[in-house]
Amino acid sequence: MSDDEELVVKPPQKHAAGLPAVRTSVSHAYKHMGLRRGVTALRLVNQTEGFDCPGCAWPEPGKRHVAEFCENGVKAVAEEATNRTVDTGFFRAHPIDDLAKRSGYWLGQQGRLTRPMFKDSDDDRYRPVSWQDAIEILASELRSLDDPDEAVFYTSGRTSNEAAFAYQLFVRKYGTNNLPDCSNMCHESSGTALTETIGVSKGSVTLEDVDQADLIFVVGQNPGTNHPRMLTALERAKRNGAQIVAVNPLPEAGLLRFKNPQRVSGLIGRGTALADLHLHIRVNGDLALFRALNQLLLQADVAEPGSVLDQGFIERHTDRFERFTEDALLTSWPDVEAATGLTAEEIGAAHRMVLESKRIIVCWAMGLTQHRNAVATIREVVNFLLLRGNIGRPGAGVCPVRGHSNVQGDRTMGIYEKPPAWIDALGREFEFAPPTDVGLDTVNAIRAIRAGRVKVFVGLGGNFVSATPDTEVTEAAMRKCRLTVQISTKLNRSHVVTGERALILPTLGRTDRDLRAGLEQVVSVEDSMGIVHASRGVLEPPSGSLFSEVAIICRLARAVLDENQPWREFESDYATIRDRIEAVVPGFKNYNRRLAEPGGFTLPHAPRDRRSFPTSTGRAQFTVNPLEVLRVPPGRLILQTIRSHDQYNTTIYGNDDRYRGIRNGRRVVLVNRADLAELGIADGELVDLVSEWVDGVERRAQRFHAVEYPTARGCCAAYFPETNVLVPLDSTAEGSNTPTSKSVIVRLEPAGGA
Repeated sequence: MSDDEELVVKPPQKHAAGLPAVRTSVSHAYKHMGLRRGVTALRLVNQTEGFDCPGCAWPEPGKRHVAEFCENGVKAVAEEATNRTVDTGFFRAHPIDDLAKRSGYWLGQQGRLTRPMFKDSDDDRYRPVSWQDAIEILASELRSLDDPDEAVFYTSGRTSNEAAFAYQLFVRKYGTNNLPDCSNMCHESSGTALTETIGVSKGSVTLEDVDQADLIFVVGQNPGTNHPRMLTALERAKRNGAQIVAVNPLPEAGLLRFKNPQRVSGLIGRGTALADLHLHIRVNGDLALFRALNQLLLQADVAEPGSVLDQGFIERHTDRFERFTEDALLTSWPDVEAATGLTAEEIGAAHRMVLESKRIIVCWAMGLTQHRNAVATIREVVNFLLLRGNIGRPGAGVCPVRGHSNVQGDRTMGIYEKPPAWIDALGREFEFAPPTDVGLDTVNAIRAIRAGRVKVFVGLGGNFVSATPDTEVTEAAMRKCRLTVQISTKLNRSHVVTGERALILPTLGRTDRDLRAGLEQVVSVEDSMGIVHASRGVLEPPSGSLFSEVAIICRLARAVLDENQPWREFESDYATIRDRIEAVVPGFKNYNRRLAEPGGFTLPHAPRDRRSFPTSTGRAQFTVNPLEVLRVPPGRLILQTIRSHDQYNTTIYGNDDRYRGIRNGRRVVLVNRADLAELGIADGELVDLVSEWVDGVERRAQRFHAVEYPTARGCCAAYFPETNVLVPLDSTAEGSNTPTSKSVIVRLEPAGGA
């Protein structure tokens, strides 16, 4: 029986966590890890003497709970630390054509990869290969290319600082900046906007700031599912007197009420109501909302000069205020109401809360970053904070909440298609001339592979095929490669959509003990708030033949570059990598010593630390961001792709979405009751989703249940990666080239084929 036939839909929940989260966590841990292994792992996850959760990048507090993890953190740990393994017999029994018919969930449930596997051009399935032969197959292919730019080296956020630094060093020594990563698809818009406006691509907020805030906006983010430990921080802020505004097209359970499972009152009591105001905004209406708030602040200051804006901060630390003011005062309220779907009264309520608050934080995630105007939207958020001096003040600032653990650290370590600011220091330290041309980001990498300009794809972690847009286009492109290589812990869709030849290189995970030359290795990661700390694997690996990511990179570098140092040294002792990072990357002085301190250390952030803004003028920049209303033709909806509560990025833990009331199915589209009635579609009816874009190409996701849900009018939502097929490759954010996965215009049609 299919998932569609068994689908159960109940009303969405109005609170997050509590006893159901505890029960689910215990059940998941026992099912995948067993009692002893599970207890060992959970006792040490996110502890100073243990390992960093392989899930989200939310930081740990200074004083840690004995259970410093969330339900989805348990799922992430159990997924990696599972007792299940994939052996050579599995691949003998399953040709690639068979595996390609399986769901991503089924592939992930098979267990940990245990030895290198190779598919030659005339093979119909993977077969075992030695590590030496596997490295040589890849090295030989790289050496044979006419140009280093014919290879692409992708990276996922799970990679440690040490592996990321070694990887980018090898790639740049090889001669290319083709280093696309998962940041290109999520927070690239944040980094672009923040670099332009405050001079630093990262958020300025710490956990201590959250504790001290008067008002916190949570915009385009679902912390109950995507960053559950953030709810604890929001609860603490509420207890300290903060107010919270939730801005989201979907009501999210975690922002309604949080039952903290670390408290008795959270397990058996009512918990804590979090959001004081819910702005049920239309998809892509956020720029209009913040333009409206900014206009209201400017008008209020005109009415009572000097009482609203922080004129001293504006005069000392910012540029272009006059041009911004001139434009903001012209904001059209009919356009604001059309773009947001909100009333003037609702926006006015948020404005009054702003006037009552001195210290304001704005948090956001991919609900802001994956639109055509995403960069402009985030610039407008910065305008909002600059008006009242809310950057560089305790309890205030910009807070882009990054997703995958260490996705921010990878960028700090130079995983970037653009040469990092410290590229010259890298060249001096390792005595070579790094390439200076801009390489390929994720979208441009797919375009280049499709055009035949890229012959070799190497993926260090992640699930490139499922994470990227325009699924049919991406898969067709990948099949054109001469060689595709996946460095992975578990099977995913990227292992079954291969080039002419393909390699699977199994690697240690975050939870695995890593011994090199008899020495227990420590890696480091950077969380979403710029804190670098140690991570030590504690579990016995599923196979004695697994190599760490660092070891794989170093052996590949030796084979391709024909040099032993620094690669032998790096592979034997990761502390030597940190010594070289210290010599190259700003902010890492005394890296090894500070990493050994409990909790690690915080990287410098000039706007936060001293209200210094390293822009071209040395001052923060007000910007002008035109308001363009996303107008939808009759009979169409704006689709945003979302995660379920049973997934993390492209990793599917199960087929339920408990908080949204969905059980045993993923092919659902959430639509407002009034929109269903207007479209003549019954609740539960099977429909096809068809996206419409300027290229005239029909992109179709088949057989989804239309589910009545309290979304904003004119909008709908469905899970990725199932709906990535609807996102056009060439529909990207201006300035960041991020796919517009939150602004897809679709029509719903009666379901077609089976």
